[in-house]
Amino acid sequence: MIKDEAPHILPAIIVVRSLTKSIATSTHRVDILKGIDIEVPRGQFVAIMGPSGSGKSTLLGLLAGLDDVSSGSIVLDGVEITGLKEDRLALVRGRKIGFVFQSYQLIPTLTAEENVMLPAELMGVGDLSRARDLLDRVGLADRREHYPVQLSGGEQQRVALARAFMVNAPILLADEPTGNLDSVNGQAVLQLLIQLNRREGTTLVMVTHDRELAAHADRRITLRDGLVVSDELANVEQPA
Repeated sequence: MIKDEAPHILPAIIVVRSLTKSIATSTHRVDILKGIDIEVPRGQFVAIMGPSGSGKSTLLGLLAGLDDVSSGSIVLDGVEITGLKEDRLALVRGRKIGFVFQSYQLIPTLTAEENVMLPAELMGVGDLSRARDLLDRVGLADRREHYPVQLSGGEQQRVALARAFMVNAPILLADEPTGNLDSVNGQAVLQLLIQLNRREGTTLVMVTHDRELAAHADRRITLRDGLVVSDELANVEQPA
């Protein structure tokens, strides 16, 4: 569990209130999220679970500011992102959110080192020494000049992890980060994700369908049919 130096709960870094998301088709409206209320304390590792179609990936996308909410509010590290104009939203995303995708999302024409550097360079704060330190921490110091096509799936996801931590964002969102990996590489990536999370003090929100992965989280939130059906603190298991 997260250790709180204060006697009470850490302040929330993510606050979601009455969040809904609906999509209108030519014949009817589909309600994907139906009023979500969540608070996540700073530094907590949260696993969001649920069956396919439960709304978990939609929720993660809304937290990342990648889609518009239908109603409700999302506050990230003191900034309400709902209703922000795109230029302001992009700035908030760049400073406050790291994202790890299931499909890695590396740029094929950039080396591992250049992919890791990219978020910082887009913000004008490139730091080569930090990029190399992160690659070293994920075990890829000797692969920094390799292109994604020259890396295995596990290595590509480790590059993506390093990239997500590059700008010291206080929030890390991970969408099925081990979904395309075998069990051995999946466990290795999960262990690195947790190690980086603890060392950097980042708040981690991970969508997963894998109960074994979710068992390592501080907290498990389960969605079904667009609603939170359970929200429980967990006895954290350390990756083997």
